[in-house]
Amino acid sequence: MAKNKGLRVDRAVRIIGAPTRVLAAFFDARALAAWCGVVRSVTTPRPLGVYALEWGNANGLTGGVFHGTVMEYRPGRELFVANAYWLPAGGEPLGPMGLEVTCSIDGPATRVRVRQSGTDDGTRWKRYQDDMTSGWKMSLDALKQYIEDGAAPRLPAGRPQAPRPALD
Repeated sequence: MAKNKGLRVDRAVRIIGAPTRVLAAFFDARALAAWCGVVRSVTTPRPLGVYALEWGNANGLTGGVFHGTVMEYRPGRELFVANAYWLPAGGEPLGPMGLEVTCSIDGPATRVRVRQSGTDDGTRWKRYQDDMTSGWKMSLDALKQYIEDGAAPRLPAGRPQAPRPALD
């Protein structure tokens, strides 16, 4: 019996920009609208935070919502969203899946890598994987242009700060 490989998308791009700016672009609502085409987002850069992105109808494609729970967040280094689902506007949800974004310094640039995975391998999942393979390529190319054109995305206000030492 063949082992189920499920959904696997793995894309990377090298961006001239600081890793903190690159990863912040995955949380900043204006940045997400600019490079990823979302119409609305709720993102919380902390463990157990919300990660929800909504796309409208565009270019003949129906919109939908991607949502999950931030399980790991390290500024400028890593984002991991677990228990994620794609809720297409006109269909049944797909999930669960995981989304991992990592940033590493590569000379004067940042190498950002996006990996998305799920456990199913049905027809709908294969179509979703095809869409995500090309979609992530286009989105990462747009992110590269966005950052290299000088954008300075910011984390949402109210994000948790690192603990400060007590003053005695």
